Amino acid sequence: MYLGVDYYPEHWDENMIDDDLNNILELGSNVIRIGEFAWHMMENVEGNYDFTYFDRVIKKAKEKNLKVIFGTPTATMPAWLAKKYPEVLSEFEDGSKRVFGGRRQYCFNSRVYNLYSEKIIRALASHYKNEDQIVAWQIDNEFGHEGSDVCYCNECKREFRNYLKEEYNNDINKLNEIWGTIFWSQTYNEFDEIPVPVKTITTHNPSLRMEWERFRSVSIEKYAKMQVELLKEILGEDCVVLHDFSGGYFDKSYDFSKVAKHIDVVAYNNYPVWGGQAQPIPPYEIACGLDFMRGAKKQNFWITEAIMGAQGHDVIGYLPRPRQAKMWSYQGIAHGCSSLMYFRYRGATKGAEQYCYGILDQDNTKRRKFYEVQSLFNEMKENEELVESKVEAKVAIVYDYESMASFRIQRQSFLMDYKNEVYRMYRPFYENNINIDVIPSDSSFDEYDILLVPVMIVHKPEVQAKMRKFAKEGKTVVLSFRNSVKDYYNNLTLNEFNPTNFTDFIGGYVEEIESFQGEQKITVSGVNEFNGINGTATVFRDLIKTTSAKTLFNYDDEFFPGLAAITLNNYEGGNVYYIGSGVDETIMDKLVEKILSDSNIEVIKSPKGVEVVKRTVNDEVKYFIMNHTDKVQTLGNINLKPYDALLVDSI
Repeated sequence: MYLGVDYYPEHWDENMIDDDLNNILELGSNVIRIGEFAWHMMENVEGNYDFTYFDRVIKKAKEKNLKVIFGTPTATMPAWLAKKYPEVLSEFEDGSKRVFGGRRQYCFNSRVYNLYSEKIIRALASHYKNEDQIVAWQIDNEFGHEGSDVCYCNECKREFRNYLKEEYNNDINKLNEIWGTIFWSQTYNEFDEIPVPVKTITTHNPSLRMEWERFRSVSIEKYAKMQVELLKEILGEDCVVLHDFSGGYFDKSYDFSKVAKHIDVVAYNNYPVWGGQAQPIPPYEIACGLDFMRGAKKQNFWITEAIMGAQGHDVIGYLPRPRQAKMWSYQGIAHGCSSLMYFRYRGATKGAEQYCYGILDQDNTKRRKFYEVQSLFNEMKENEELVESKVEAKVAIVYDYESMASFRIQRQSFLMDYKNEVYRMYRPFYENNINIDVIPSDSSFDEYDILLVPVMIVHKPEVQAKMRKFAKEGKTVVLSFRNSVKDYYNNLTLNEFNPTNFTDFIGGYVEEIESFQGEQKITVSGVNEFNGINGTATVFRDLIKTTSAKTLFNYDDEFFPGLAAITLNNYEGGNVYYIGSGVDETIMDKLVEKILSDSNIEVIKSPKGVEVVKRTVNDEVKYFIMNHTDKVQTLGNINLKPYDALLVDSI
């Protein structure tokens, strides 16, 4: 278990390092994370590699018995590289270059940038090949963050066309047929006629746009894989390689889980609040992000940037209240974080992150935040075996990259937001204090009892087969609206009701659809065991004609009688729910209450805003308790101060 700080000694006078490292030790740290933004220090002119500064830092860290996580510096290219090779700079959709400044301005498909990335990584790794103080290597920084996942330059255009040639076996006629390019006279004679989907009149072909989304993901995956393979080649297969993923995982034009396959450790930069936010995001959204990171490889993850102070680049956000940032760290560890570093040791006084406050502020004085970190580290070191234990989950929520992309391409409703539909399913299980894995659709489902599948609009035979097998084992599958509408190429299917190839599974079919806008809602009313329970639905609605399924909720709509809103089908011994619209919390809570009861999954009741995570190590049960509210709360005989976090043996 590593506990420590993100340390940027190059930002300060070198004579401060000894005092800094002593303070970092006083916190209870055993690791520092360095180097990720220091390319120019390592290569100030082309080919002049100089690591002597970091040699001195590592030497001092070794004297203090502080381990090191070293970052490859490729997220921030040196100015000389951008000047000599301006083609490495990525482009906005309007064709303008992203100028040098900021960070992550590079194009993932730039052959020149890949070459120079390889050169600096090879030099860096070769220099530190025998340095035992380095316990892990971080590749780059927050791939795809801040819009860097998308580029429209000529290098991308060239590689996109090469990607399509490979995907379609160099057969332009096959591509034309699959994409339906006869529509609007878009038929291509050659691959080099295919555009990248920059702005045009009306919109581009949905199949082209889907392939563009896949290509963007492949571009980042290939660049990440190059870095991992290079480090493994030089340092050996047993070297630990990680990447620090940003938030926004449901909105990026790349699949985080594909990059995760190549690294040893998934790491996460966890920011429950950022500049311009008056309040942190809701606790269930924070938890979902943590569970997403754990689910990417189905193993514990690291937090490489935990918040302690107020954050922002140009606009500052909410200040975490006393105990609140520590509580978020507790929450991270409860959800499977087994090593944690705080961003940052000391807030900067120069550069773009002057308002990203750290453990120490610019006054360089130990105050409340310092001692909160110290207490967190001491408490976790006493429970190291528990921290490193596996999080056991019987519920999984499944996300699907192509489905996310399909909704980016054709949103269908201005109210549609993929992540909100994930949260709609996730929240009620979270509020019952159920451990949940958030997993990609290509994962195994075997270890779970309940499978939650929100808005999986792209139907994939292999995923549908896994869900059928899951239900046949007597388990529960919960699907939500717009399921199995599009094929792999983002097209509709002729002669098929929706959900495509799945109507027998849900015990019905979608007869009509409607997209809601603005404040538009519809009332839904319960029948059978839900009789007397009413609520509202929005975003979209599938009007379901049942065959074998039982209706649980109807739309209150005189024009479409007999078409259901929510159904339950018994499929070969398993329960298959279909939620046909974006229903409100009242209805979701009642549904989840039934689902958990029928599945015999333990519910832990707690006051609203008090989260409980059950963990087990060596058959011994422990409970992480987090009070996310600004009020005193009571759980059993346990009193919780505002934003308190505890680890207890019983509740």
